[in-house]
Amino acid sequence: MDRQLLPVLLLLLLGASGLQGQGQGPERPSEDLLEDAPGEEVPQEDGILVLNHRTLGLALREHPALLVEFYAPWCGHCKALAPEYIKAAALLAAESATVMLAKVDGPAEPELTEEFGVTEYPTLKFFRDGNRTHPEEYTGPREAKGIAEWLKRRVGSSATRLEDEEGARALMDAGDVVVIGFFQDKDVATFLALARDALDVTFGFTDRPQLFQKFGLSKDTVVLFKKVSWPELRARAEGEFSSHLGAVLGSRVGPGSQAATPQTSRRIFSAKILNHLLLFVNQTLASHRELLAVLGVQEGGGTWCPAWTPCWQVLFVVVDVAANNDHVLRYFGLKAEEAPTLRLVNIETTKKYAPTGGGPISSASVAAFCQTVLSGELKPYFLSQEVPPDWDQRPVKTLVGKNFEQVAFDETKNVFVKFYAPWCSHCREMAPAWEALAEKYRNHEDIIIAELDATANELEAFAVPGFPTLKYFPAGQDRKIMEYKGSRDLESFSKFLDSGGELPAEEPTAPFQVCTLSRVPGPGRFPSRQG
Repeated sequence: MDRQLLPVLLLLLLGASGLQGQGQGPERPSEDLLEDAPGEEVPQEDGILVLNHRTLGLALREHPALLVEFYAPWCGHCKALAPEYIKAAALLAAESATVMLAKVDGPAEPELTEEFGVTEYPTLKFFRDGNRTHPEEYTGPREAKGIAEWLKRRVGSSATRLEDEEGARALMDAGDVVVIGFFQDKDVATFLALARDALDVTFGFTDRPQLFQKFGLSKDTVVLFKKVSWPELRARAEGEFSSHLGAVLGSRVGPGSQAATPQTSRRIFSAKILNHLLLFVNQTLASHRELLAVLGVQEGGGTWCPAWTPCWQVLFVVVDVAANNDHVLRYFGLKAEEAPTLRLVNIETTKKYAPTGGGPISSASVAAFCQTVLSGELKPYFLSQEVPPDWDQRPVKTLVGKNFEQVAFDETKNVFVKFYAPWCSHCREMAPAWEALAEKYRNHEDIIIAELDATANELEAFAVPGFPTLKYFPAGQDRKIMEYKGSRDLESFSKFLDSGGELPAEEPTAPFQVCTLSRVPGPGRFPSRQG
C-alpha cells in the first residue's frame, strides 16, 4: 500500500454553521448539592475510589475531573470491564493526569442510581468541576488505553497546537489518519469538540501564516491526511463533501471502508454514518480476492467507496467470512457459503436490506442496491426461523417471525409472550415460573403462553431492546399490545392474566433487571450485550 501522505482539503463553509465557540463550562454547583461526610475518607481499591451516597459529594469536591462507573456485582460486562478500568487508572496515575476514576455499586446505592438515571450496567458518567447535576455520559471504548485517551482529551487539549513545519510533519507521521485545522479568523471550539471523541484520529491546529503558505491555503481550512492512495478523494472533498466534516470526523475512520474485526467493531458502529453496506467475502478464495480488486478494495479494506455515492451517506464494511465473524453472519441470517453477497443495515433503525434479483456483484450492482435503499424503494427484511412442526404441542408455545402475527394477534385469544435471548441469565432465572404459568393455563382455550427467541427472529411490528421482554396481546380486533412490568413469579403472572391484563394496585411496577442490546457491537458479538 502506498504510504505517502495524501493531503485532502476539506474546505469548510465557515458561516452560520462554522466553527463557533460553545459557551462556558458548567458552573460549580451550589454547596447544598454536595453532601458532606465529616471526617470520612473515601476508600480506594486498586487506585479507584469506592463511593456511596455519603462520599460522592466529597469526591466531587476533591477531584475536578471524576469518571464514575455504576456497576452491579452480578453483571458479566462489569466483570469484564473491571481489569481494564484498573489499568486505565494506573495509566492516568503514571502520567499525573488530573482525573480520577471511581465506582459505585448500583444495586446497593438506589438513591444514586435514581438520581443519575442509571438503567443498565455498567453505566459510566464523567463529572467536571464538581457539577453534580449535568454529568457527561461516557461514550468511549471499554479498554484501558481508550478510557485513558477519552479522559485525557477532556481534561487537556484534544488537538496539538502547531507552530512550524517540523511540528506539522511530526504530527502527520504520528497516525494513519491526521486532521489539521488551519484557522486565522474563527474560534476553534467546535473543531476541538469534534476531536474529543474521534479517538482514532490525531488532531492538530495552527494559525501560523507560514504553514498556510506551506500547504497552499488562503482561507480557514481543515485538511485530512490519510496514509493511503485514493485518487478520487480530493475531487469529492472539494465539493459538497466539505459540509459534512462533522459526520466524517465523527465516524472515526474517515470516508471509505473498514474491514470488520473485533478491533474495528466499536469504531465502525460508533460512526455517525448510519447506513452501513457490508460486503461478505471469503478472502482465502482467489475469486473473492479478485472481486475485491475489481471493486477497488485495497488490502485491509481501507479504500472501498464507489464513486457514485457521497461517502457520508454510506460506510462500506468488508466482512471476511473466513475470519472470526460468525456473529456478524448470524445477525444477518447468513451462512459463510453464501459469500460473496451484500447486506445493508441502518444502525439507528436496525432495519436490514438484501439485494433482489441475484446476479454477480459489480460496481454497478452495488450502486443500484444502495440507491434503492436510500430512495426508500426497497423494503427491509426480517429474520425468522422456520416454524417448528411441534410449535404448539408444549404448554409454552414456540413462536418465530413467520407465525408471530397469526398467533399473537388472533382476535379470539389472549396471548402472553416472553421475548428472550438464549444467553440471558435473567431469562433463565424466570424460565421455571413461565413454564409453570403455561402448565396452569394449558386448558384455558382463550389463553396462550408463548415465547420467542428475539435474537433469531425479528418483528416488523416492534423491536425488542432488552431481555426478557414480556408483552400481552389481548383478544380483539384492535391489535392492542401491553407490556408487563410486574414481578416475575407465578403468582404475579396469574393475577395479571386473571385481571385481563392489569396488575392489582398493590403490585410493584418498578423497573426490573434485564439484559439489553447495545447499538455498538463488542468483540465477538453483533450486536453487543449489556448485563
